Amino acid sequence: MRSTVEALEGNRVKVSVDIEAEEFEEKLDEAFRKLAHQVRLPGFRPGKAPRRVLEARLGPQAARGEALSDAVPEYYAQAVQNHDVDVIAPPDIDITSGAEGGPVSFDAVVEIRPLITITGYDQLEVEVPNPEPDEEEINQQVDQLRKQFGEFAPVARPAIDGDNVTIDIYGSYNGEEVEGLTVDDYAYEVGQGAVVPEIDEQLRGSKAGDILEFNAQHPDPDEDGLLRFRILVKDVQETVLPDFDDEFAQEASEFDTVDELRADISGNIARAKRANAMNSLGLQVGEQLAGLVADDIPEALVDAEVQHRLRTLQMRLGSQGMEIDAYLEAIGQTGEELVEALREPALQEAKTDLALRAVAVAESIEATDEDMDFELAMLAAQVGQTVDELKSSVFADDESRLRGVRLDAQMRKTREWVLERVEITDPDGNPIERSSLDLDGESELPPNTIESQIT
Repeated sequence: MRSTVEALEGNRVKVSVDIEAEEFEEKLDEAFRKLAHQVRLPGFRPGKAPRRVLEARLGPQAARGEALSDAVPEYYAQAVQNHDVDVIAPPDIDITSGAEGGPVSFDAVVEIRPLITITGYDQLEVEVPNPEPDEEEINQQVDQLRKQFGEFAPVARPAIDGDNVTIDIYGSYNGEEVEGLTVDDYAYEVGQGAVVPEIDEQLRGSKAGDILEFNAQHPDPDEDGLLRFRILVKDVQETVLPDFDDEFAQEASEFDTVDELRADISGNIARAKRANAMNSLGLQVGEQLAGLVADDIPEALVDAEVQHRLRTLQMRLGSQGMEIDAYLEAIGQTGEELVEALREPALQEAKTDLALRAVAVAESIEATDEDMDFELAMLAAQVGQTVDELKSSVFADDESRLRGVRLDAQMRKTREWVLERVEITDPDGNPIERSSLDLDGESELPPNTIESQIT
């Protein structure tokens, strides 16, 4: 097989392929073997009739059409791989010779991923939440933990937020009792806003024995009328928190001292805040990179990203035991509306991807063997295999899949290159070091396409 590639206008190329007659004979033999299973000839069991007999009975052209139908896509795929053509859409194939006999030639015109250039990718500015916990945040977590071990004590004063009240509540709508809003001896924390805000407004300042009657807006926006409530306050209790001392630390945790417990709480808050800041950083950088792309994005790229997002959604729903139709019913959308809703984020993702590829080219960023090993190790961990098992089961004799992994490694490396050069500040304008956002010393920005390598 010989092949050439010619650039055309509009992000298209023409892949021309020539196959010698002798080489194509192998495909003809395969086609005749398939025919032998489909055609019954006297004296031969299914699949046993030789080619010369089939040719004599059916004619020499009988298998050529099927051979072309099966072989041309294979030859096209091989040519694309040989020339490393980055196709993004199905080809338009025209068999130029060999339809009747002899050598076979065909042209395939196909749309390819555009190569773009961008500027400003090394001057991005991003604002993220401060990753360091402050004393107020730590104290809130400490109080939450103390609250879990708190005890209720009756009080004679009026109720305030945080108090626990026992109430009999009766709710009606248009004169009829509302199921779920009528209950006796209901324990309620003032200020939690669990039903309607008017309940908390009325309970604040109330005492045991008070009867509260009031109207409230219906929480369902489709309902125009008012809810009517009657509440009897039976008692008011405050939460008495235990002292935050070493004895409490030993009872409430695996630590011996409050200093150790407080340090652990601070560390947990810091990790959560770093993860939040890192996620915000990644999202904003992606949006800004997409904003640097002025070129028109091929519809084929957007369509492919939409389909990828749909497949990912279906897999997630399947893991939860839900079908896509049930999901659409739950969110009140049709399939067409869901696809349309996915188009804008898909367009942004396509732009970000093109921008990263442009940065990789401009800065000569390539994936090394070490980068490949890291990528394969991550992928193997995801599917529960060793790297060697993954190579033999998924990537054996499949150069295109390995090229996909190398691209993932290159894109990961390019993202890191960009992130290292972003100017990061907190909401007060204070600079934040990129390294201070890493989780356990490693970036948490997995490539978007890594799961596609095993599907």
